[in-house]
Amino acid sequence: METPDRQALILDIARRSGTLRATPLAQQLGVTVQTVRRDLRELAARGLLERTHGGAVLPSGVHNIGYADRRSLNREAKAAIAARAAALIPHHASVFLNIGTTTEAVARALRNHQNLMIVTNNLNVATTLSDSRQHRVIVAGGTLRHTDGGLVGDLAALAIQRFKVDFAVIGCSAIDRDGDLLDFDPEEIRVSQQILESARATIVVADRSKFTRKAPVRIASLRDADHFVTDALPSERLAHRLSDAGTKVHLT
Repeated sequence: METPDRQALILDIARRSGTLRATPLAQQLGVTVQTVRRDLRELAARGLLERTHGGAVLPSGVHNIGYADRRSLNREAKAAIAARAAALIPHHASVFLNIGTTTEAVARALRNHQNLMIVTNNLNVATTLSDSRQHRVIVAGGTLRHTDGGLVGDLAALAIQRFKVDFAVIGCSAIDRDGDLLDFDPEEIRVSQQILESARATIVVADRSKFTRKAPVRIASLRDADHFVTDALPSERLAHRLSDAGTKVHLT
């Protein structure tokens, strides 16, 4: 395989998995680890990847990647996380789902629940549940963000203030080593923080790739959540901190 073709394939694998490890990637491509590392260095130099210890991840910083690309990242992990999160929510409950591809997966996992009231600022969630007549779906109005169908800004936050739901299910763009939940858009942060204030219990959903990404704006801390559903924790230190704070970790 020629270098341009191989590097294009590496980028395609990165978009689907979010995280690349040099040794398994070399085995998958049938080349040496040194060849893969050289490819990763070149792709990072072009701004297409960010190097990590032993591999690379999709780039992050002050702008998020596209919603369609995010939707395809770690699809199986998100489905498992969504199923576990949905299992924490009883029938006949009120639920808030914020913007994100993992919360969209939670919406799909909740379709078989009975008699839920679901409030959301995520048009993708509303569309997912639009033909589910057993659920009442309320869309919190705000400014439409065309990149991902999110409704953000002060109007959305004011709409959310009218509710006190049983559960808030929130996602984020990144999680740092201390457990801070991070995102890119301050207008979205304002809404997410209001969601946390308007819920009796909070469920954070995020796959392991969020621990390798960066984002500039803080939402809250995992230690403020009642439940954290994920497919891996990056360190025992964070696990102990969450345990001390009373946050229940659910590993898929």
